[in-house]
Amino acid sequence: MRPQQWTKNLFVFAGVVFARKVQEPKLLLVSLAAFGLFCLLSSAVYLINDVADAEQDRQHPTKRNRAIASGRLPAAVAVMAAVLMAVAGAALSFALSLPFGIVAAIYLGLNLLYSFVVKHIVILDVLCVAIFFVLRAIAGAAAIHVVISHWLLICTILLALFIALSKRRHELVLLENNAASHRASLTEYSPYLLDQMIGVMTASTLMAYILYTVDARTVKEFGVHPELYTAHGPTMSVFWSYPLLYTIPCVIFGIFRYLYLIHQRSEGGNPDRIIVSDKPFLINLLLWMGIVGLVIYLR
Repeated sequence: MRPQQWTKNLFVFAGVVFARKVQEPKLLLVSLAAFGLFCLLSSAVYLINDVADAEQDRQHPTKRNRAIASGRLPAAVAVMAAVLMAVAGAALSFALSLPFGIVAAIYLGLNLLYSFVVKHIVILDVLCVAIFFVLRAIAGAAAIHVVISHWLLICTILLALFIALSKRRHELVLLENNAASHRASLTEYSPYLLDQMIGVMTASTLMAYILYTVDARTVKEFGVHPELYTAHGPTMSVFWSYPLLYTIPCVIFGIFRYLYLIHQRSEGGNPDRIIVSDKPFLINLLLWMGIVGLVIYLR
């Protein structure tokens, strides 16, 4: 079920956080329920994916230790559990709300399509992974019936593409000549090609986030009202009007730190582990979350 990868489902909380609804107990409970349901649905997908990839995972130095690939968990038991989780998760998702249920169903269906078809198609494989993150964010907003910012969707898909491409590069470098036996699409990539794509995503992600911090809607939502700073002169207007600008160094450091871990420490195959194990990255993430929280809720 890969509980260590449930951190990906934290994107479900983007809607309730950026809509300033965290202090509303009912909506917060709905978001928690949505998070739990996505953990259930993603676990079902992981089980199906591991059954389908059991033979290929046995060629991977770390994935061969997974329960199904190693033989510790019978494939029949995994499939039965996955079906039960998928049915229960889908039913409960529609019970939570119709819009959320629709997005959850799309997420589940697209994941199954990815597991058996799309992950073998070059470029489409990483695009599909990025769409999963966007669907999580959309589902979180749909669950509490709030409008999600287009900037949030843009930044989410760009960041997800950056991470997915980095993971492909790690797999390609780690497996070398055995890459094709693990994933067919890896034969269509090369470290140079992936580095070019990662470079594009790095610049695009940073630029999109910077533009988001100075966008008129962002200023209206999170900037301090003009009457609170006019007494201090026009120079202070920039300081108070664009408070999210001060999170940009955190975003730059986070992306550069991730690139450092990929190229200098040969990591990147497990983004979830990096988040909790790399102290500089974790401290930077907590700092970013702290600043964003102050900007959003102490306006």
